[in-house]
Amino acid sequence: MRFCREIGALYIDTVAEPWLGFYFDDKMDNEQRTNYALREAVLEERRRAPGGLTAVSCCGANPGMVSWFVKRALVNLAADLNDSHPEPKTREEWAALAMRLGVKGIHIAERDTQRAIHPKQRDVFVNTWSVEGFLSEGMQPAELGWGTHEKWKPDNAGEHKTGCGAAIYLNQPGANTRVRSWCPTPGAQYGFLVTHNEAISIADYFTARDAGGNVVYRPTCHYAYHPADDAVLSLHELFGRAGRIQPAHHILTEHEIEDGVDELGVLLYGHANNAYWYGSQLSIEETRRIAPYQNATGLQVTSAILAGMVYALENPNVGIVEADEMDFRRCLEVQSPYLGPLVGRYTDWTPLTDRPGFFPEDIDESDPWQFRNILVR
Repeated sequence: MRFCREIGALYIDTVAEPWLGFYFDDKMDNEQRTNYALREAVLEERRRAPGGLTAVSCCGANPGMVSWFVKRALVNLAADLNDSHPEPKTREEWAALAMRLGVKGIHIAERDTQRAIHPKQRDVFVNTWSVEGFLSEGMQPAELGWGTHEKWKPDNAGEHKTGCGAAIYLNQPGANTRVRSWCPTPGAQYGFLVTHNEAISIADYFTARDAGGNVVYRPTCHYAYHPADDAVLSLHELFGRAGRIQPAHHILTEHEIEDGVDELGVLLYGHANNAYWYGSQLSIEETRRIAPYQNATGLQVTSAILAGMVYALENPNVGIVEADEMDFRRCLEVQSPYLGPLVGRYTDWTPLTDRPGFFPEDIDESDPWQFRNILVR
């Protein structure tokens, strides 16, 4: 990033990618291996060299596109809840809108139903996108933006001593941490709390402060990812042998996929209408029609990169910028033709729906949307 800005080249990435060895460095403590630490390094670079040539940080499907979905969902929710304020123009106004609407938190809620023609083989990690990328982030500590409404914190949670202070991490791998969430097609589901930059940047962006700089509002935010079934089986195999990674990796191409959809969106919860999901329902059939040689997951990512490239070309001198700070309307205008149906759905589901069942549970019945009720323990 620094090199590109020095030589006059526009820059974009889909993740704050560290140098080789970072993800699996057993000499670093878990706090140092977080995406929070990686994001703080990017923010420090922006403070060191403000302005200048545009460098777009973390702009794929997620992180990236989902930050634009959050703003689109907030605008839709504001209209449905008869909020009469004009559409926000500043970071402070967006935070004020989320607080005014009563949004307690945001799940990046995804369900990948793309189904392989041939079943997964033993000792092969199968995925619909980069296996190495998924393993890298999956073996980092689980991370989440930590909201002001939360009353309970897991015993193995860690807090950061420096930086924006918008997130916490858990001393366990994200790909082996389950959370309760909801998507339109499957309804209630388990997702993996895999760390992503957007969980931190969204929570930070929508933080409201008083005149003294004290935090008065922040939404909880985290990924809730149910990957393709073959990837779930691959994770079970991996963690069943204490995290020893399979010797072979395989990414499903469009020719190897029978059918399915990557349903990727944002679930805004805790407001007067309970919960609202907004996102993309891109099928493998639609992907084949508009962009051959990709699967649905790949097209959601590459179309977001396209939108980020257009933004950088049209705004070449805004310095280092995150997806949350970009023009969400313009970015979605560029990207939407590649996303299949873009839909918004309300649900009356909460993490307490149909609980407790046969066995007692440690739940908070006073507020369904406490992380205590979302985390699978």
